[in-house]
Order: sequence, then structure tokens, then C-alpha cells
Amino acid sequence: MAHLQHRPGQGRRRASHSMESVLTEAVALLDEAGAHALTFRALAQRLGGGVASIYWYVANKEELLDRATDHVIGKVLADIEALPGGDDPVDDLRAMALTLFDAIVDRPWLGAYFMRNTDVQGNSLRLYERLGQQTLRLDLSARQRFHAVSAIVGVVVGSAVDMGQEPPKEVLDGAVDRDEFLGRYAQAWRELDPGDFPFVHEIVDEFDGHDDVDQFRSALDLTLAGLRLQAGA
Repeated sequence: MAHLQHRPGQGRRRASHSMESVLTEAVALLDEAGAHALTFRALAQRLGGGVASIYWYVANKEELLDRATDHVIGKVLADIEALPGGDDPVDDLRAMALTLFDAIVDRPWLGAYFMRNTDVQGNSLRLYERLGQQTLRLDLSARQRFHAVSAIVGVVVGSAVDMGQEPPKEVLDGAVDRDEFLGRYAQAWRELDPGDFPFVHEIVDEFDGHDDVDQFRSALDLTLAGLRLQAGA
């Protein structure tokens, strides 16, 4: 995590809570209700202090969001660094990507702020570096390495954020379950003219009741297979 800079207003008495407690409670608010719920007033209430005390630690909400993101990514980075590693860099990339995916799918807000400001998000930059170091083990150009890591991060973050979205209201309320909800669309697709929608007719049975995690893993494996092919590995 980036070094805490001293804030203006040296005459103030420092709040009794710590940066760690501020970020822990900020993450809890984000987990409970998303970025819109993270206000300095709500955070101060959880910490048992005044709103002004939060400004000792962060200058504004944007910095708070970046630091909260990096706080969580620090734990993800520790999990990635604890992976055993192996002889195949592509397999190692897959394990790292799955670890990051699991973290973001549980916290959809995380994907919106990951790598947004690497001046503040030192852990995010180090995680990005760990992914990139695996590509150094492959016969690729600098451009190919950059594009490879960008593609992996894009598949992971995009898929996790999409899966973490709040389900439709009728699913959330329990009026229908997910499979029944998807089944309605599948039935509508089956009734389309196959001459106009040959692809949709081809895949509709796969779409009906599909597993989102399986779909993500397939997308990741396709990306990594392309990387392996490009590197001649």
C-alpha cells in the first residue's frame, strides 16, 4: 500500500482510529451496498467519530475508493504469491487469474476500481507485475506481453463484474429462479426464424441453464490457448 501522506491541517488532533480501521469499514460498506453507500458520513458513523476525522487519512471519496480497492487487492496478492507455481507459465497465469476472479466475483465493486490509479494502488500494480512476469517466461515481444496481460485482466474483470451484478428483480424476489428466468429467453430464441438467426438456434440449448463460471473458465482457457499458440509453447 502506498505510503500515507501527511494531510493539510496540522493543527488538528489525529483521530483515534487508524488507516486500517478506516479501510476495513470502507470495504464493509462497499460489500454491503456498493460505491453509492460509501459516504464519509456513513463511514464516520461506523467508526464512531466525526466526518472531519476521515480527511486525516484521505482527501476525498475517489482516493478512499482507490485505497479500499488496494486494501482488498493486497489480500488477493498475498494469495497469488502463495500459489506453488510450476514449470508452465501459462498454467501459472491461469491459477493467478482464477484467484483474482474469485475475489472480484464476490465483490463486484472491486472491478470498477482495480488498476484505476496505480499511484495509490501499489498492490494492484504489484499484482499486474506478477501476471506480467509469467509472460517473461514465454517467447514473446514486449507488445505481445502487454496485450496478453491486458486480455487476461479484461476477461477476468469483465466476467467477474458481469456475474456479480444484481439479478433481475423477479429473481431477487424469488418469484422465479435463475434457470426459469433464462428459460424464458431460451424459449423466445427457439421461436425465432432459424433463417435469420442460425447461430442463436445453434447455441440456444447451451445458453438455456448455462453455468456462468463454466462460461468464464472457457473464455479464460481460449485466451490462454491463444497465448500459448502465439508463444509457440
